[in-house]
Amino acid sequence: MSGTEDRVTRIQDDWRRERPDLDPSPQGVIGRIHRVGMALTRELTAVYARFGLTEAEFDLLASLRRAGAPYSRPAGELAEHTMVTSGGLTKRVDRLVDRGLVTRSGSDADGRRRLVALTDAGRALIDDAFTAHIANEHRLVQMLDAPDAEQLARILQHWSERLER
Repeated sequence: MSGTEDRVTRIQDDWRRERPDLDPSPQGVIGRIHRVGMALTRELTAVYARFGLTEAEFDLLASLRRAGAPYSRPAGELAEHTMVTSGGLTKRVDRLVDRGLVTRSGSDADGRRRLVALTDAGRALIDDAFTAHIANEHRLVQMLDAPDAEQLARILQHWSERLER
């Protein structure tokens, strides 16, 4: 396969042949972003796995770590930072409590008021995992020329802002 023809190009060509009444050009952007996203997820989760973490667990620990000392957040706020339901968050937190990586304290009556905090072991693990994660992200972005990476970041930021309105 040459650099100018990829799977998305072949899919577009198929649709042009089968449905000449439709313009499949958006697939050139959407399809490729989707495929790149899936490939990046595989690359990222491989690093998390080296630390015994799932993507969701990494996300939760990282959210607590970037909160700053004392590395804790109320459960309701943590759910917003990790974009999961409170039920999904409870299961994640339970697994991390069992592993000694976080603690949970506060109100049993209102789970959203419960405070989730990193333990020393959790902080050490996420610091190590995040160091490897950032090195991996640098490796992945360096597959692009620096000007292309900067331009892509601007384009994606602009698009993201419009989609989130």
